[in-house]
Amino acid sequence: MDAISSTDLVALFAAWRATFAAQREFLISLDGRVGDSDLGITMAKAFAAAAEAVAAAPSGAPIGKILITAGLAMAKAAPSTMGTLTATGFMRGGKALESASAMGVREVAAFWRAYGNGVAERGKAKLGDKTILDVIDPVATTLKGAVETGDALAAALSAAASVAEEALENTKTMVAQHGKAAAFQEKSVGHQDAGATVGVLMIQIMRDFTVARSSAAGLQAGGETAPALKDSTASFLESTDPSAVARRLVLRRPFGISVRRSLAAVPSLFAARISSVLARWMQVPFTSNAR
Repeated sequence: MDAISSTDLVALFAAWRATFAAQREFLISLDGRVGDSDLGITMAKAFAAAAEAVAAAPSGAPIGKILITAGLAMAKAAPSTMGTLTATGFMRGGKALESASAMGVREVAAFWRAYGNGVAERGKAKLGDKTILDVIDPVATTLKGAVETGDALAAALSAAASVAEEALENTKTMVAQHGKAAAFQEKSVGHQDAGATVGVLMIQIMRDFTVARSSAAGLQAGGETAPALKDSTASFLESTDPSAVARRLVLRRPFGISVRRSLAAVPSLFAARISSVLARWMQVPFTSNAR
């Protein structure tokens, strides 16, 4: 099935949790250039709480309800500006999927559109204000186009991630209009937006998770897979250390951040040893203006 199921959300949120834990210091540094330096702390707390809440959700719970539960956990654990906006996005996205049994391309498009609308309304932000919305809006638009052309989920998310990366680069030309960064005005030009960076990471992880999920299913079915892809899948299956996985997952660079498009970097529910993998993942330590 070309969709993310409610069960898949456990591993997806575990991947987000590990990524934002690994990127804590990077996001603190990035936010500190024209912000208040708390973004890395906020995101690490928010996704740790969300991952725990999703893992504890009853088996078979509706996918929309699980996403709302994740948002509520984020709001409680990280009640700062960005924590509130991220929580709002998940709650709005979950509400948009109330009747969905899984997240195919149509549902993922609806989720990100609702997510962006929630951020815009709660943060009083609009396009061009140099916020996470400048990444989420083009992502939602790209996914809507994928629905219309009938693209597979992995292909749709790959296109969306590419658009998100370009949108993040474009935030360097913008003048911040919200939060502490707004006080810097023209000095914020030349810096990528920290909140938009969070948005890109979220999309990249969803993409990589979906690609890994699809490829793992292909391997189980005995389909032909490129040798490099098989090797990276095997490498992942050999490692149950969440810290090592997180280090492989994220590739840092000045004024930019991208995720290595490698199966070795993404948790998969289809691994033979998924129980031990998830158990180890769970052990990773861990205003209302738009940012």
